[in-house]
Amino acid sequence: MHLSRFSRLLAVLVLVSGGAALAQPQRRQLNSYQDSEMTLEERNAARARPKSNINAYTKDIKVKEEPIPWKAIGLAVIAFAVTAPFAWRAYKGTTRDIAAANTFGVSSSRGGEDASEQ
Repeated sequence: MHLSRFSRLLAVLVLVSGGAALAQPQRRQLNSYQDSEMTLEERNAARARPKSNINAYTKDIKVKEEPIPWKAIGLAVIAFAVTAPFAWRAYKGTTRDIAAANTFGVSSSRGGEDASEQ
């Protein structure tokens, strides 16, 4: 019995709070241009006016643009230019070693073994 009273109370609270949330008035009223007798210039001026600007302080605020980090870009280019020859030499040496140690195929570099002896 105790659970059924709790569930009824919960259902009533949900319905009351939902109804109270729906009963709140709308905060923003949209402008209706069809009913009013405005000229075309007045309508265009009303549309061009900012909707959320309460004061004129935003006109004085300037957006600060971050400069392009040319020094960091130049440093990265120099670092790549210095390390590229060493990386190319290491790549070529590694591929040469791998090609010499290739165990698959006809030409094997194992010492003293011939393919005809098997």
